[in-house]
Amino acid sequence: RIAIVDFDVHHGNGTQDIFWRDPDVFYASLHEFPQFPGSGTPRETGEGPGAGATLNVPILPGTSEADYLAELESKVLPAVRGFAPDFLIVSAGFDAHVADPIGGLRLSDDGYTIMTRALRALAAEHCGGRIISSLEGGYNLDALARSVAAHVRALME
Repeated sequence: RIAIVDFDVHHGNGTQDIFWRDPDVFYASLHEFPQFPGSGTPRETGEGPGAGATLNVPILPGTSEADYLAELESKVLPAVRGFAPDFLIVSAGFDAHVADPIGGLRLSDDGYTIMTRALRALAAEHCGGRIISSLEGGYNLDALARSVAAHVRALME
C-alpha cells in the first residue's frame, strides 16, 4: 500500500488519473483552487475499487501559511494515517512559495520544513521511515533553491 502526498500550486491530475481506480494507492493533493488544470475538487475521491482512495484539499489563493498547514494537519495527515501505507511518496512542488510568480499561496521556506517534518514523522509511524520525494514545480529559482534545501534538510534529520 502506497500513499502519495502532493503539495503544489497545481493539482496533480495525471497522478490522480493513474490511480483513480486503485484501492492500494492513496492520493492526497493540497493545491490552489481555482488554478490550472481546474481539477481537484473535494468531490473527486476515486472510482470503483479506488473509491475513497483520493483526497483533494483545494486551497484558496491568498491563504496564509498557518491555514495551509492546518489543512495538512486536519485533513491530509489523518487520512493517510487511516490508510496505513507501507510506503510514502511526496510529490514536492515548491510553487506555493510566497515569492513564486505562478500561484497565490503563501508558504515560506520554514513552512516547507514544517510540512516535511510532519510527512517524515508519518512515514516513520506507518512506513518504517520509507519515503521518497520527487521534485515538482517552482518558478522563482531563489525561492526554489531555499525551499528544496529546507525540504532535504528536514528529510535528513
